[in-house]
Amino acid sequence: METTGRVGHPLAYDVYRQAIERETLRFAEVAGGADPETAVPSCPDWTLAELARHVGSLQRWFSALLTRLVQEPPRSRDVELGLPERVREYADWVAAGVPRVAAVLRSTDPHAAMWAWGEDQHARFWARRMLFETLVHRVDAERAVGRDSDIDPVLAADGVDEFLVNLPYAGLFAPGVAKVRGSGEIIAFRRTDSVDGVGEEWRVRLDPDGFRLLPPAVDGATESEPHAAVAGPAADLLLLLYGRRSYQEAVFDVSGEGAALDSWFAHTAF
Repeated sequence: METTGRVGHPLAYDVYRQAIERETLRFAEVAGGADPETAVPSCPDWTLAELARHVGSLQRWFSALLTRLVQEPPRSRDVELGLPERVREYADWVAAGVPRVAAVLRSTDPHAAMWAWGEDQHARFWARRMLFETLVHRVDAERAVGRDSDIDPVLAADGVDEFLVNLPYAGLFAPGVAKVRGSGEIIAFRRTDSVDGVGEEWRVRLDPDGFRLLPPAVDGATESEPHAAVAGPAADLLLLLYGRRSYQEAVFDVSGEGAALDSWFAHTAF
């Protein structure tokens, strides 16, 4: 598969590390203040306790990968979790892992070469991935208990980029992405809340052998008009891509072929 040439990290590594800590503690605060058996509608069949176990387990697994700087796909996800026996303690267990995660991230060279399932084969991949895994699940927890959610727009825009850069490689756990193909159609996602007044745009081209995120336009020039486009604030675009919102909601401005969007979202959310 052709690479995008977009493996850039507009945010500093320390920004990811600090944001992971904030998002994890926010998640733990929400989950710890509610019945652990509360259903999480955006994660079908999961309760808050199961969501907390997922978040805490992934953070510990990612930390183990970073500690070892693994050079090939791991054969097992088994790591020492120290999971409490009582589900009511899961949220505290998630929060208790923050110092260890922070220490691993501080001691890891973000430019160190290592295996990653996405495009960027460096340690920094895992910090960026951990942030958005945690952030989206924090929103899941807030929605489950009826709280409003806010997402920093700078983080949200970076999350849109991170999702689209890595999505072509996500078939290992999201097999539906293999069905995202086409004959050169372009789908655009446009941010409308850029601070400087110039909205960012991410364009994905669907080809017979798969899809890829196109390089950013230079001086506003684009290769062609998209077949379909969705425009909205960065935070809403992020949740849209993760399947937490619908492009048919009023917050989005949609143009082009609805069938292309239906097909995209049917196969890409994870």
